[in-house]
Amino acid sequence: MDSARPDFAQSAVSPELSIVVPTYKESANVPRLVELLDAALVGIAWEVIFVDDDSPDGTSQVAKAIAACDRRVRCLRRVGRRGLAGACIEGMLSSAAPVVAVMDADLQHDETILPQMYAAIRGGADLAVGSRYVDGGSSNEGLSSIRQWGSETATSLARRFLRIELSDPMSGFFMIRRERVEAIAGELSREGFKILLDIVASSPERLKTVEVPFTFRERQAGESKLDTLVTAEYLGLLFSKLSGGLVPVRFLMFLLVGASGIVIHLAALKVSLHVFETTFFVGELSASIVAMTWNFILNNQLTYRDRRLTGLSFVWGLFTFYLVCSLGTIANMGVATGLFEMAETGPWVAGFAGAVMSAVFNYTVSAVLTWRK
Repeated sequence: MDSARPDFAQSAVSPELSIVVPTYKESANVPRLVELLDAALVGIAWEVIFVDDDSPDGTSQVAKAIAACDRRVRCLRRVGRRGLAGACIEGMLSSAAPVVAVMDADLQHDETILPQMYAAIRGGADLAVGSRYVDGGSSNEGLSSIRQWGSETATSLARRFLRIELSDPMSGFFMIRRERVEAIAGELSREGFKILLDIVASSPERLKTVEVPFTFRERQAGESKLDTLVTAEYLGLLFSKLSGGLVPVRFLMFLLVGASGIVIHLAALKVSLHVFETTFFVGELSASIVAMTWNFILNNQLTYRDRRLTGLSFVWGLFTFYLVCSLGTIANMGVATGLFEMAETGPWVAGFAGAVMSAVFNYTVSAVLTWRK
């Protein structure tokens, strides 16, 4: 960096623009990103806020070492909390700049379009989005074929069901007036990876938006934290917004996993009865254990990915999940039987009520006992 140039690093000028960068195991990319921002944002009083989820590779230490020499750099280290959306929200709310941007630390977002995005905001836009899908943009270099398909599918669903006209609502690269975020902060989900859709869907009035094309670059260092499960997580957020935010994203994910568990249960029961020729009782018991194990593993990978259990915690978590599901089954039977015999409701209504009771019980208790914070 040119130390002779007057900039925010040597002055007490308040930043006009804050760039929020959520990080987890990005120590190799942090110094390079600061250099790229310095080169791209000449003439703009800026700061970068790294929000680190207590990375084991020392990402926060690297960022703080730079911050000790450059007052444009700040770092928030989050302990006991995980998740990109939550990190973005905390970073944006920690800023005093009138304009905030969000971008990834992996260098896949093109920092050279930040001045163009900032000019759009200064020109009257509420939101400027770095888009891979408008003319001039591209995602072919940085996305695998599976993630490309997931991104395009999620974009199509958002347009259809939420009437969102953005070409790239899955983008993690955007800039917005901070007052717009402040106004809806309480409505935003801290879970998941896709904060842009949440902001647009939660805004009470339509945001004046400009889309700026960019080419999504290949990651140079570190490893991607996004996998194919992100699309399922995105669908949970989509349906949560369709419910008006009444149904939490995490509960929808829990239900989705439970639905897949029913399929696994039936398949395991069939194998037990027809391949191993067990009695129905043994087959049903075996199928229940298989389904509960499946549900636990998938919930651990998807629903509670920000609290993911490993090692001995995984084993203990599996045991507690067996216990919770067993109690949930008892609750299911109690509610369904009571409604059917005492309230004289039909069997389908009673069965549905019991299933709902069991799902709510399992979700609530497992959140406290199995995946407690």
